[in-house]
Amino acid sequence: MKDVLFVAAGGALGTSTRYGLQSLLPAAGADFPLGVLLINWIGCLFLGWFFTVTLRSWRIKPRLRLAIGTGFTGGFTTFSTFAVDAVRLTVHDRMLTAVLYLLLSVGGGLFLTWTGIRLGTKMTQAAPKEERL
Repeated sequence: MKDVLFVAAGGALGTSTRYGLQSLLPAAGADFPLGVLLINWIGCLFLGWFFTVTLRSWRIKPRLRLAIGTGFTGGFTTFSTFAVDAVRLTVHDRMLTAVLYLLLSVGGGLFLTWTGIRLGTKMTQAAPKEERL
């Protein structure tokens, strides 16, 4: 039961953060859902980095990792809004824009997750010892 509370607390913070950030970004409308794309990209980069550094060298409590990784990041990112925006673009006869949005979302998300993992890996690799003179 405590795990659920940690996920819920992290989710509340992630959702509130997304709401605040999304209010600063352009609205989705019928043009292009840039705000959702950027938020999901940030979440992909962060989650790839976060799970890499916390599993490799940062020893944080499992419940905190659950609250941040599953709760916060899950609440911050939004697959459902991504799907609704993609459908909305097709309903408004913006097929090319919808395909571009889908490709950028999935391709960019995968690339940024990989980038986050690489960044986390580089951060946690042991630095070479300096040569003594």
